Amino acid sequence: MKIMTIVGARPQFIKAAPVSRALRKIADEFLLHTGQHYDANMSQLFFDELQIPAPDLNLEIGSGPHGLQTGQMLVAIEKALMAQQPDWVLVYGDTNSTLAGAVAAAKLNIPIAHVEAGLRSYNRLMPEEINRILTDRISALLFCPTSCAVTHLAEEGIRSGVHWTGDVMYDAALYFAALAQTKSAVLQKLNLQPHSYVLATVHRAQNTDDPAALSRIMGALLESGQTIVFPVHPRTAGFLRQYGLLEKMAACSRIRLLAPVGYLDMICLEKNARRIVTDSGGVQKEAYFFQTPCITLREETEWSETVEDGWNVLTGTDPEKIVQAVSSFHPTRPQGRHYGDGRAADRIAELLSKIGH
Repeated sequence: MKIMTIVGARPQFIKAAPVSRALRKIADEFLLHTGQHYDANMSQLFFDELQIPAPDLNLEIGSGPHGLQTGQMLVAIEKALMAQQPDWVLVYGDTNSTLAGAVAAAKLNIPIAHVEAGLRSYNRLMPEEINRILTDRISALLFCPTSCAVTHLAEEGIRSGVHWTGDVMYDAALYFAALAQTKSAVLQKLNLQPHSYVLATVHRAQNTDDPAALSRIMGALLESGQTIVFPVHPRTAGFLRQYGLLEKMAACSRIRLLAPVGYLDMICLEKNARRIVTDSGGVQKEAYFFQTPCITLREETEWSETVEDGWNVLTGTDPEKIVQAVSSFHPTRPQGRHYGDGRAADRIAELLSKIGH
C-alpha cells in the first residue's frame, strides 16, 4: 500500500512525526511538503528535531492570499498524485495544504484519510473552519482526536468511516517532552527561571490582519506587568512592523521578542511558563498536556474540552480580560482524559492497514 502524506505547516509536522513512524512499518509513505511554511525556523528545523524523514517532494509554494496559495497547491499536488499514483492520501488538520491535498485527491478518485477530523469552532469567518468542513465532507476515513469530534460529525450526518483514535499531538507531546528535558537549553539561553514568565504566541489572521485587534493584544501584553516571552511568527512580525507596533514592543524590557523556536525549545517554554497566551489551537492543547494555564485570544475554540475542564479561558482581544487573566487565571478542576492514551498514531496505521488494502 502506498500512502501520500501531505503537510505544509508547523502543526502538521508535529502530528506527522508519530504517524510517519507508525505508517512506515505497514506501508510505503511518500511525504509531500507544500512549502506553506517556508522559513527555516518554521520548517526545516522541525523536520530535523522531530526526526521526520526528509520530504520526497517540496513544492515550495510559500505564502500568499488564500485563493492563490490554495490554487497553486492544487495544481502542483495534482501533478504529484498523477505521477505517484498512491492508494491513499493522508492530510492533517485545517490548513490550505489540507484542503488542496483533499480536493486534488478527490478529483482523481483517490481516497482521503483525514487526521484530526471533526473539529469545529462554529466560526466560519476563520479560513481553517472552512478547510475542516470541506475536507471532512470528502474524506473516506475520518480519524477523530476526541469523542466530541465524533459527535460533531454525527450531527452533520457523517458516520461512515469515522473512528475515534485519540490525538496524535498527545502522542508527540509524550514522546518529545522527555527529549526536550535533556536537549533544550532555551531557559538557560534566555536566562529564565521556571514559572517566572508568560509565553505568548499570536498568528491567526483574525488577530494579525486587523490593526485594531493586534493593537489591543499588544497593549494588553505591555500593560500586564509580566515578563512576556514572545516567539514571533514571520507574518505577525510583518504586521507588527506595518502597524508601527514592533518598536513599541521591542522598547519594553519585559517583552522578550524571539524568532520562531524549534519544537523542543517550544515544549520547554510551554512546560515552564506560568501561563500561556495564544490564539493557536495546537498551543492550547500543549498547554493542557503540560498542565499550564492557557489564555486564548479568541471568542471560541475547537478544543472546547480545555475550556470545560477550566484550564483554558477565552478572552478574545478584550484588553481588560487579557490583563486580568494574565494576572490571576487559575484552573480550579482536575483535567479529564479527553485525548487518548498516546497511541493514536498506532491506531491510525492499524486502521489504514485493515481498510486500505
